[in-house]
Amino acid sequence: MSQEIEIEFKNLLTETEFKKIKTAFHIEDNDFIKQENHYFDTPQFSLKELGAALRIRKKKEHYVMTLKEPAKIGLLETHQTITKEAASEMIKTGKLLTGQIVDQLRKLGVDDKSITYFGTLTTMRAEKNHRNGLLVLDHSRYLTVEDFELEYEVQDEATGKVIFQEILNELEIPIRYTKNKIRRFYEQKYKEMG
Repeated sequence: MSQEIEIEFKNLLTETEFKKIKTAFHIEDNDFIKQENHYFDTPQFSLKELGAALRIRKKKEHYVMTLKEPAKIGLLETHQTITKEAASEMIKTGKLLTGQIVDQLRKLGVDDKSITYFGTLTTMRAEKNHRNGLLVLDHSRYLTVEDFELEYEVQDEATGKVIFQEILNELEIPIRYTKNKIRRFYEQKYKEMG
């Protein structure tokens, strides 16, 4: 298990803005790596109500289950490396592998036995180190949606915010309130369920 605080800034982009960032930061098509995010919650969306999220991410042939929960600054992420077989079983049954994630869910008062698999979001992601942070460019597809997003992950919130706003200003990209991927996924799912 590992835990870390995630501090990131994000902004949805148009496809034109996405291409502009690729050019400005010299990001090539072969810099993008495919990752799949498989999302879980209870049928009552207990995690969503707590501002938390649970996913299994497949990146190359590595699988990591991550629970994100609110922290004073950013999000507390708890990571648990799992096997391909364990990931497949959890997606199929919703039954979580015992360990640190289940322990954290119980601390949050969430019944791990009521967890359900909700769906997958696939992202093509490129990452670039930039001024003591990590610039992340994402092209995601989920349900009937395709979107583009810029993220900037940092250790220091105040400095990161200034740098992120400078990037957007220099490229003439408007600041857009951007929900995280899992929230966008669930809102789209609600919409499509009618």
